[in-house]
Amino acid sequence: MKLHELKLNEGARKSRKRVGRGTGSGHGKTSTRGHKGQNARSGGGVRPGFEGGQMPLFQRLPKRGFTNINRKEFAIVNLDTLNRFEDGTEVTPELLIETGIVRKEKSGIKILANGKLEKKLTVKAHKFSAAAKEAIEAAGGQTEVI
Repeated sequence: MKLHELKLNEGARKSRKRVGRGTGSGHGKTSTRGHKGQNARSGGGVRPGFEGGQMPLFQRLPKRGFTNINRKEFAIVNLDTLNRFEDGTEVTPELLIETGIVRKEKSGIKILANGKLEKKLTVKAHKFSAAAKEAIEAAGGQTEVI
C-alpha cells in the first residue's frame, strides 16, 4: 500500500443515533421504540434475568451450601511483617492500622506464622495461630488475646 492509495474506511466512524429529534431525522415520533407494548413505555422493560415468564436460569440451577450469617472475617498479619517494629514494641491493632499494615480491621486481627520473627515483641491481637504463638514466644516476646 502506498500513500496515494489511502482512502476513508467507510463505517469506521459512525455518527451517534439522535432519537426524538423530529420526523426528518428518521428517528422521530416513536424514537425507535415501535408502537405500544412494554418496551415503548417510560420505565418499561424487564428486570435483569427475566426470561419472559419462563423459569429463569438462576432458579433452574441446583443450589448448594449455605452462607453463615455469623461468619467472622479476620484481617491477616504474618510474622515477617512484624519485623519492621523495634525491639520491645507493644503491637496493637491500632498500631497496625496506623502504620498501614492493616487497612480494615474487619472482625479482628489474626496473626499467622508465615516468615520468621527476629524481634522481641508484645503482640496484642484477636486471634493467633498455634505456630505464630510459639514463634513469638520463642523470639522472647509475649502474646495477648484481646
